[in-house]
Amino acid sequence: MGRAGRGLHLPSLDKVRAAAPGLLADGPVVAFDPLRPPPDVPGMVRAESLEEAARCRPPALTVAHLCTPPQARAALLARLAGLGYRKIIVEKPLAVDLPGLAEVARIRRRWGLDVAVATHWLDSDLTRRLRTAVAAGEYGALRRIRVVQNKPRFTRSIAARDHPTAFDVELPHALAVVLSLAGGARIVDASWDDLVLGRTRVPRLGRARLRLEHAGGVRTEIDSDLTSPVRERSITLHFDRAVLVGHYPCSDTDHTAQLRTVRPGGEASRAVFTDDAFPAFLHGAYVRYARSVTSMHRTLPVQVDAVRLLTEAKRLCAAEDVAGEEVRDVPAVR
Repeated sequence: MGRAGRGLHLPSLDKVRAAAPGLLADGPVVAFDPLRPPPDVPGMVRAESLEEAARCRPPALTVAHLCTPPQARAALLARLAGLGYRKIIVEKPLAVDLPGLAEVARIRRRWGLDVAVATHWLDSDLTRRLRTAVAAGEYGALRRIRVVQNKPRFTRSIAARDHPTAFDVELPHALAVVLSLAGGARIVDASWDDLVLGRTRVPRLGRARLRLEHAGGVRTEIDSDLTSPVRERSITLHFDRAVLVGHYPCSDTDHTAQLRTVRPGGEASRAVFTDDAFPAFLHGAYVRYARSVTSMHRTLPVQVDAVRLLTEAKRLCAAEDVAGEEVRDVPAVR
């Protein structure tokens, strides 16, 4: 279950049921959470174990949503596979390091799992409009991308510690989008900051910055500040003949996106539109599962690339930390 299951997956499944009657089987969703037993809510029945959940619904005909923190992902994925589940939607990130990624890949191959990663920004209407702008070439070549992901996350980061670094919280979404827009990339620079609240310090969970150079020459900068006093999820695309500035929805209370296009001379236009990306992602995933498609889900390769890049970013940051400690340990010359 996890926090994402309660706050995001369940409400979005309700929206999918309403929008596409008959796509999901009748009956309540079966939920299991070994850490935080889910409250009783309409449309859900609680199981006391994964084995009990498997007895409630036939695993071969059931989509499992794995919403736990990424550190425990591989072990639970193996347990689900052993119980007979094959269609599994996994929360991002797919893993937090290369060994974890290799273990997920090994489990997927061994059991023939059809895994989709909850990278719903790829299903956002805003992302689709940006992708169309890149493909159409109306504004010339894409040169630069900047993504800002700001939100205060003090309470949860201190209480839960469910993500090891700020790179694992918001950046997997943004990284998937920029890779889909500009193609493969290498890391140019990366940095992280601690989260500090009074006398409490949580290492590496305050802010994460990433600079990329894509194979086609596009440069990307992603900045995610989990200590920001304000919320912002924006993406700016610099073309030869225009700048596109998009704003993704920032909360589940308003699923509205905006896109501003600025042309040479300052001529600007603005579009505001509904953009409820997660139900759109789930709808597409369930339609695909219902058709028994055998090819790999499109979210998997991009998330594998994202994990590899984020692992390299964390390695660079850790090396900088070690270098900084060595400098500070050098005795002063007298």
